[in-house]
Amino acid sequence: MKPDTIVLIHGFWVTPRSWENWVAHYERKGFRVLAPAYPGFEVEVEALNADPTPIERLSVPEIISSLEKLVGGLDKPPILMGHSAGGVFTQILLDHGYGAAGVAINSAPTEGVKIIPLSQIKATFPVLKNPANRHRAVGLDYDHWRYAFTNTFPEDEARATYERYHIPASGNVFWGSALANIHPGKDDNWVNYRNDARKPLLFISGEHDNLMPPKIQRSNAAHYKSEHTITEVVEFAGRAHLMPAEKGWEEVADHALAWALDHS
Repeated sequence: MKPDTIVLIHGFWVTPRSWENWVAHYERKGFRVLAPAYPGFEVEVEALNADPTPIERLSVPEIISSLEKLVGGLDKPPILMGHSAGGVFTQILLDHGYGAAGVAINSAPTEGVKIIPLSQIKATFPVLKNPANRHRAVGLDYDHWRYAFTNTFPEDEARATYERYHIPASGNVFWGSALANIHPGKDDNWVNYRNDARKPLLFISGEHDNLMPPKIQRSNAAHYKSEHTITEVVEFAGRAHLMPAEKGWEEVADHALAWALDHS
């Protein structure tokens, strides 16, 4: 039987609100749609901006544990879709045996993916410029948001998404990921690239994504070496990082769902 549930996993600098269009879209198609928040993120964007304490306390093991509890409690394996850091968590869940198929959209890299484009350095500079940020929740000003998330958006839409979706990100998690290839094997973003039992995985990349450019998606996909699993990459022309909210998002959502249903 095909999956009847879709789990949407958000990334950093946003909350489940960033999936609002996709939730309604998939529900209209008859699917049960879950868009879980990270632990402590169950409040609204405005509350997290006012008090970022839950962001400062965030850890990847805590996120994975909460997602595994949610997905493992469902009647049958769902389709997993993750954006940005949520793409990493999708990969980890698949590696741990959860889900019927996975879609990683503009995914952050898992451990071992050493490509670091200059645009990514510029996009993440507000976090990585100061080691003290490892213990802080670090937000983006509008100009950095524009560059990292919405560089292909019209100005009014870019500003509207900043006001509606932006929250600070965990410096602790970001610094841990940045050091993953300096101290390999100690990163929370590790997956077994030779896992023969892993369910099918699609990487969706935006052509003009400055934060997680296409070369990261291609490199991440190429790390998977098992001949018994399906790993594919598709690139959407003209798209930025925040594809779930970019004009034409329906095309991306429909492609992701059709692929997942065909391969689950």
